[in-house]
Amino acid sequence: MSQDEPTSDTAPFFSDDSEAEAQEQHGGAVDQRQEEAPASGVSGVRALLTVLILSYINLLNYMDRFTVAGVLPDIEHYFGIDDEKSGLLQTVFICSYMFLAPLFGYLGDRYNRRLIMSVGIAFWSLVTLASSYTPKEHFWLLLLTRGLVGVGEASYSTIAPTIIADLYVDERRTNMLSVFYFAVPVGSGLGYIAGSQVSNVTKDWHWALRVTPVLGLVAVLLLLLVVKEPKRGAIEARSEDHLHRTNWLTDLRALIKNSSFVLSTFGFTAVAFVTGSLALWAPTFLLRAAIFTGKKAPCVDGHCASSDSLIFGAITCVTGVLGVASGVQVSRQLKKKTARADPLVCAAGLLLSAPFLYLAIVFAESSTVATYVFIFLGETFLSMNWAIVADILLYVVVPTRRSTAEALQIVISHLFGDAGSPYLIGVVSDSLRRSDSFLWQFRSLQLSLLLCTFVSVVGGAFFLATALFIERDRCRAEKGTPTDDEPIVVPKSGRSTRVPVSSVLI
Repeated sequence: MSQDEPTSDTAPFFSDDSEAEAQEQHGGAVDQRQEEAPASGVSGVRALLTVLILSYINLLNYMDRFTVAGVLPDIEHYFGIDDEKSGLLQTVFICSYMFLAPLFGYLGDRYNRRLIMSVGIAFWSLVTLASSYTPKEHFWLLLLTRGLVGVGEASYSTIAPTIIADLYVDERRTNMLSVFYFAVPVGSGLGYIAGSQVSNVTKDWHWALRVTPVLGLVAVLLLLLVVKEPKRGAIEARSEDHLHRTNWLTDLRALIKNSSFVLSTFGFTAVAFVTGSLALWAPTFLLRAAIFTGKKAPCVDGHCASSDSLIFGAITCVTGVLGVASGVQVSRQLKKKTARADPLVCAAGLLLSAPFLYLAIVFAESSTVATYVFIFLGETFLSMNWAIVADILLYVVVPTRRSTAEALQIVISHLFGDAGSPYLIGVVSDSLRRSDSFLWQFRSLQLSLLLCTFVSVVGGAFFLATALFIERDRCRAEKGTPTDDEPIVVPKSGRSTRVPVSSVLI
């Protein structure tokens, strides 16, 4: 059998001596070629441009999600719907996004990620534009189009972080992920601002939904013309040609047995629950508080002009940048003392956000300034974990399973997080409301939002549990150590073959 014949996906335990000598003789030439061609196959300049383009698309992603929240009072008045149906606008979007994420995770681990994202973003942009033409008598059409938007966004969110992971490693990867996840709070804030301000200028909320589609089509062109598909795992000295690829069910079983992945996903689910609830309901809650206290006039003319969406959007942008940057910096300093820094910082962020969110909700009727201050502090601590959670997933999961892991995390965090939380808050609010007075419109929503503080504490507990397993699981992923009875590769008659772990254990 020829020595040049390709072996299996994983390198054998023993290498041939002649190969080692040949590598030593030609070491200089190899080093020179490696300097000329990065392991990922993408130049440094193009890698940086790729991160910037992906961050731009992520910003558009979250702008689109929260544009609806910025004009929610207008939508409620236009269609004549209650809090329960308003909550469905976010829920149907998250549900389609959530259920399709595993499909795109599977495709992203096996096919060209750049093309998958391009098709998805083009579809998302066109459907968003179509949703802006929903007639007054057909609220169900708005629900349907918002659900279809999730199809396009699922194709992007599951794949983009894995491309960054294949371009950078270690601290540079963390820094680039920070840039990428800055777009989450900044995009969310811009969604409120763009939605409310475009609606104010045009006196028609439909125009608020026509901003991101144009920018989305620009993103598709940038993806096709600038972004290049990197080699999976090559930057970590584990080219995808030499990584052991398994089927989808085996990937799922391995991920479920990864304690750090599972527990950090549950912790992130709490983050999604809280941010999903606040994202949709906070501007409406602040408007109702102002109407109840007599600081603002009720919405009676079909256009609910309010500065609350603008202020809340600005706070979300600023706190997001501060939270993500401070979370990464604190984690970097704490890593000098403990390898468990990442989950500990995430836990601290959630636990510290809970009391400030509680105070913001309670003070809404007595002091607007105090409310905004507490929202600022609560959202800053809540944003500390965005980049860190993504980094945890990437370093506790092997490269060939990362898109699947991203998809699974999206499903779980949205299924038990922001897929149901806006609707749940709306249902609880409607059930607590004793009348349609301004008092009970405000009070019922206030009481239902208190649920967010409890969920924040539970999420902090999950991240504390993650800290118990993070070192073990990171070591396994870096070494490619199989878990339990997952097959490994051993040499057999000059070639590699897969056998169960139990058959080689002594």
